[in-house]
Amino acid sequence: MENIIECNNLTHYYGKRLIYENLSFTVPKGRILGLLGKNGTGKTTTINILSGYLKPRSGQCAIFGQDIQTMAPSLRRNIGLLIEGHVQYQFMTIQQIEKFYSAFYPKQWKKEAYYELMNKLKVAPKQRISRMSCGQRSQVALGLILAQNPELLVLDDFSLGLDPGYRRLFVDYLRDYARSENKTVFLTSHIIQDMERLIDDCIIMDYGKILIQQPIKELLDNVRRYTCTVPEGYKLPETDVFYHPSVIRNTLETYSFLQQPEAETHLKSMQTPYSNLKCETVNLEDAFIGLTGKY
Repeated sequence: MENIIECNNLTHYYGKRLIYENLSFTVPKGRILGLLGKNGTGKTTTINILSGYLKPRSGQCAIFGQDIQTMAPSLRRNIGLLIEGHVQYQFMTIQQIEKFYSAFYPKQWKKEAYYELMNKLKVAPKQRISRMSCGQRSQVALGLILAQNPELLVLDDFSLGLDPGYRRLFVDYLRDYARSENKTVFLTSHIIQDMERLIDDCIIMDYGKILIQQPIKELLDNVRRYTCTVPEGYKLPETDVFYHPSVIRNTLETYSFLQQPEAETHLKSMQTPYSNLKCETVNLEDAFIGLTGKY
């Protein structure tokens, strides 16, 4: 499968603070990949590297087979970029800004994609952007990116400011658009429920590294939450098979990729004094918190 994005051994610092070291990942053509991570793990740094705004301390980021730092402008047009929902020229109306941006993409502009999204959001063509909510402005920016008709969409916090109903509407719209047009999407969001509904693959970042990279279905089919009763004051050591164990009163909670018989074998080998072991499947938000820790 052709890779649209290939990042190899990315290392970056801010001053003396290491953000991550030797970070590598790929994004195949036609896939929607979500980047998840806590604040400070490097999500926006990665977006800025992908956009070419930031040069990593070492390593290489290639898009469409070319280094993003030296990519030709004609090829860069195939990248649609949204950084935290911002849109310029807020004195313009919905209609005016579409005409303004269309002049930069005369061969590939698809205004129907823009107006279809505006209609779904119930935004009038003559409404000024300055009088719109933060969430509506972010969707204007997204509509302009869709009209640009790029092969790759890079979206940072794409649902910023939207209420639950409009978030659901846009997530479904973006998913159907990307799949029907065979677009590749790389995105971040703080609202993980949206990601679960939208993405094909996910990367979960921990501080300094990629913790998990796999298809979302595979992740949710395999990660488990385990709870059991333990003596008061007992602490389960954190291992490479049990993630972030915590005890509240007499209930131990931990997450693992082990199936229940394997989990029981490991607990017994660790001489854990447990009883009433329960195993549950989880949603993406629970998996994210369980694998990265609550704090």
